[in-house]
Amino acid sequence: MSLSPLTAVSPIDGRYHNATQELSEHFSEFALIKYRVLVEIEYFIALSQSGIPQLAHFDGSLNDRLRELYRNFSLQDAQWIKDQEKVTNHDVKAVEYFIKHEFEKLGLHDSLEFIHFGLTSQDINNTAIPYSWKEAINNVYLPAVTELLEELRSLADQWAEVPMLARTHGQPASPTRLGKEFKVFIERMEKQIDSLTEIPYSAKFGGATGNFNAHHVAYSETDWVAFGNKFVNETLGLSRSQTTTQIEHYDNFAASCDAFKRVNNIIIDLCRDVWTYISMEYFKQKITAGQIGSSAMPHKVNPIDFENAEGNLGLANALFEHLAAKLPISRLQRDLTDSTVLRNIGVPMAHTLIAIKSTLRGLRKLILNESVLQADLENNWAVVAEAIQTVLRREGYPKPYEALKDLTRTNTHVTQETIAVFVDGLNVSEDVKNEIKAISPSNYTGVGL
Repeated sequence: MSLSPLTAVSPIDGRYHNATQELSEHFSEFALIKYRVLVEIEYFIALSQSGIPQLAHFDGSLNDRLRELYRNFSLQDAQWIKDQEKVTNHDVKAVEYFIKHEFEKLGLHDSLEFIHFGLTSQDINNTAIPYSWKEAINNVYLPAVTELLEELRSLADQWAEVPMLARTHGQPASPTRLGKEFKVFIERMEKQIDSLTEIPYSAKFGGATGNFNAHHVAYSETDWVAFGNKFVNETLGLSRSQTTTQIEHYDNFAASCDAFKRVNNIIIDLCRDVWTYISMEYFKQKITAGQIGSSAMPHKVNPIDFENAEGNLGLANALFEHLAAKLPISRLQRDLTDSTVLRNIGVPMAHTLIAIKSTLRGLRKLILNESVLQADLENNWAVVAEAIQTVLRREGYPKPYEALKDLTRTNTHVTQETIAVFVDGLNVSEDVKNEIKAISPSNYTGVGL
């Protein structure tokens, strides 16, 4: 059975393929091979500029032709490498043979042995993978999460002056504004996204066990540390880890996973709050012709976008948690457990992308049901007790908290009228009584934020 969205084992490449297909450019097997070719080619070009006598004849006139090997990398090229891997049983060595094959086509027979010169496979993997991670974040994730933030900002502005009953511990509490509650999530997300983008994209590049052994024994007069730093930091735009084993430490990659988790947790929190507001009928949802909410109950319009987002974010965070916990740990100078795990780094990002798009769909369906918000406020006059006792404290009134407690902590429903009767009985000036009577659940919403 051939692979298709209907036969894929993972819903990432099946049911949700349309939502995740842009990540194929960064995390597919094809993409990994392409990034490896990119690193190998750029390494050869950097090597040719390092002053090695055997490459002195390489004047750079063919550099653009060499870069076309990864810029125009095709599925046929990737398949050639996969076929070669069946013989070599080594994926990076197969890439080396592909590049040598292409060099021969260009007549570069005397330069073949400087492809992958002095390197171990992890010098390629531990630069190609953070390079792909960086590009996926910049090209796919950040635009998606920025779109979500823009939608939240738009809603926050639209609902900036809409009063809403707050609930702490699930109980009626001092009123707030709907727009401000959305701003809470905006601020949280912005701070954590800033934290994510400040984490370096660390890479390992230093030979078999991190000491440039092979490079140094061949050309001891060359400053290979300086070469490695320039190649990784400037050519690839990554951050070279200075003292390593055969592999990257992955500590900064783990930090990146943890940062993703924090952003995802904020989105989960948002989804649960909006889901609850929908259940309270603060929001209605736009109806799409032909769509069915429930197979049994025709009246239902379920908040499935927020539920879908929450489920996918939970999956993503479980995988981010494993990546962050596992990758920084390796026996002695290396074991192979990181290799198979690293092949899955696109999976949690894909679930995150699905969730972001689901959250956006859900937010764009929301219709404010302002009459229900207003009715909820009117039904909870007890929440102005805080305001009244605070004004009374200002006036030096004796034991105002206790007085309001006796009024509100009973099984008798507190209304505007019972509040007015209470205020009329206070031993304060008429001006203060009028000030207190002007307070309502709809206007006791604090400062504008």
